[in-house]
Parts: sequence; structure tokens; C-alpha cells
Amino acid sequence: MLALDLPDRESALGILELLRGNLEWVKIGLQMYIKYGAPFVREVAGLGFKIFLDLKLHDIPNTVASAVGSLRGLPVSMLTIHTCGGREMMSRAVESAQAINPDLLVLGVTVLTSFDDAGLAETGVSLPPSKQVELLAQLAAESGMKGLVCSPLEIEPLRKILPPDIKLVTPGIRPAGSDLNEQKRIMTPAMAAAAGANFIVVGRPVLMAVNPVEAARAIIEELK
Repeated sequence: MLALDLPDRESALGILELLRGNLEWVKIGLQMYIKYGAPFVREVAGLGFKIFLDLKLHDIPNTVASAVGSLRGLPVSMLTIHTCGGREMMSRAVESAQAINPDLLVLGVTVLTSFDDAGLAETGVSLPPSKQVELLAQLAAESGMKGLVCSPLEIEPLRKILPPDIKLVTPGIRPAGSDLNEQKRIMTPAMAAAAGANFIVVGRPVLMAVNPVEAARAIIEELK
């Protein structure tokens, strides 16, 4: 899944035109959605891509449920919410998604991949990231969630405690030799696939490559 984290619509569409036919999924995050909104989602979907809308919703249950409901008619296949919003918020989000589109997969974000032990402790969470992920993941499964976003390093332990039908989407993916940027908990594409990821999310290694098509194809070949 290509993380479309770019500053403007023109840059994004330029990359997508190059990658048409090479990739199936595009992740649209806060930066692009706030700037361009639903019309941009429709434009990208119109190019033939499936849409992962990464908004990481987190609010009181009614507000999140209403926000999910506002996506009715929008060509979105996946949507993220924060699992730390709690059981009721997650359950209401899932119910709202089912009402507008039974095929919409609501993904729970556990612990952001920019966190390490020290960073998480600063927020008042005493558990290390891996244990906090497990706690939130189990709560998400109990709340009816069928997908999670997690660090690739947590895939294997999560597979041991979660129902087998839960989809795992993993950012923090860096091909060998890539700049780590702010990511702390990473794996290569091949490692993540071997660990059991259903989807991997890659941004800068493709977006900032001299040849994005070659970079994307190299990752796909590595996954094979």
C-alpha cells in the first residue's frame, strides 16, 4: 500500500499516474484529506486504486460513529480509528461502518510506530510498546474490530493471541538500506510478509526514489 504523504495534489497525481498498474492500494492520510477532502478520494479511486483512508479517528463514541457514517457513498475500503478510544467507541465505529458499507474494514491503530519505550512512558503508559499493543489489540478484537494497524515487530505475538481472521496492516516498512526517518520499530518488506502481515504500507522509499516505479516493483519482487 502506497502512503501518499505528499504536499500537494499535483505531486500525488503525478506519482499515481506513474504507478497505475503496478499497485492496487493507496493510503490517503490526514495531510492530503484535510487539504483536498472527499473529491480527492474520489479522484484517486477513479484512477483504479483501492483507498485506505488513514484518519485515525479518536473522539467520544457518538462523534466517531457519526464521522464514520459521513463516509457513506465515498469509495473507501479501509478506515483507521485509535483503539485507545476504548471499547464503546470502537464498537460504535464498527456498527456505523456496517450500516453504510458492509465491506468497509475499520482498522484499529494501536501504538504509533514513532513510539519507543521512552516516548510511550512520557505519555503516562508504563507498559512497553509491545505489551501496550497486545492490550489494545485484544480490546479491539473484543469490540468487534476485524483489522489492526501495528508495527511489524508485533505481528508474530499478535497472531498468537488474536482470532485468525483479523487483518494486520503494518507501517514501519523500510527496504534494506533505506533511511529510517522517524520510524523506530521497523522491518523490511520480506520480513514483514514472512511474519504474517496482510498488508504493508510504504511511503518515502517509493515517493522519494529516483524511479518510483522501479522502487515499487523491487518491493513487490521482494515480497514474492
